[in-house]
Amino acid sequence: MFSGSIPALVTPFRDGQVDEAAFRSFVDWQIEQGSSGLVPCGTTGESATMTIEEHNRVVRICVEQAAGRVPVIAGCGSNDTRIALEHMFAAQAAGATAALVVAPYYNKPNQDGVFQHFAYLAERCDLPIILYNVPSRTITDIGIPVMHRLAEEFSTVIGVKDATGNLGRVTAQRLACGPRFCQLSGNDETALGFNAMGGVGCISVTANIAPRLCADFQSACQSGNWEAALHLQDRLYPLHDAMFCDSSPGPVKYALSRLRNDMPTEVRLPITWPSGAARTTVDRALEIAGLV
Repeated sequence: MFSGSIPALVTPFRDGQVDEAAFRSFVDWQIEQGSSGLVPCGTTGESATMTIEEHNRVVRICVEQAAGRVPVIAGCGSNDTRIALEHMFAAQAAGATAALVVAPYYNKPNQDGVFQHFAYLAERCDLPIILYNVPSRTITDIGIPVMHRLAEEFSTVIGVKDATGNLGRVTAQRLACGPRFCQLSGNDETALGFNAMGGVGCISVTANIAPRLCADFQSACQSGNWEAALHLQDRLYPLHDAMFCDSSPGPVKYALSRLRNDMPTEVRLPITWPSGAARTTVDRALEIAGLV
């Protein structure tokens, strides 16, 4: 089972291309700082504006550089079921541990369509699947009855990244899918409550910036040291909030530019560099967290 602090990695771009050297160095830093897993090609990694070739290359680089030190959960989602399967096959061939597969976006399938999408993938590829439920972006929700049916019928559907913001779902999903179903928060700011209700970790945006603090926070939760976890939550909360004070991952890349000289600052359209007000918000959050 996956657990702990698992950053949804940014993808460094330089002159319009993936900066492989910077990405490899970033992977090493994340592992050294205590991250317990890695997610390349998620939302924060700007997967929506990568070519299929770039996407698969970034997953491969991440697996190679991690070299078995931590598991790699490869972003494999698409609103085209066939493309999602292509990504899964490529991730499996690269040696990824699991696939993170978002609910189909834009198409707005009904709940049967959502089930059939994931069933199609699970029937054709045995790479473990973590469902990614983020209806604020996809419009489509992975309903709890669908989640239950998927977990019951397919042993490779092993968990969920829940970015609904509805903490009550942690209990409802555990009751529906069983205690072995791996529940990871998709929202840093509610990860404390999520863990208290039965979650086991977070696929994190903030961990790009503060991997050690996020790892310590998750460790405190896992050991039941809620006083220490609350202290770290208060220290990190302004940073959690600042990461979305402008369109993500602009604020994330700005924060990284203040901490690491080797990380390029490029974002891909339609994402733009964060505004001056947003950068000021990030600066203040970095100070509160004690990172600058």
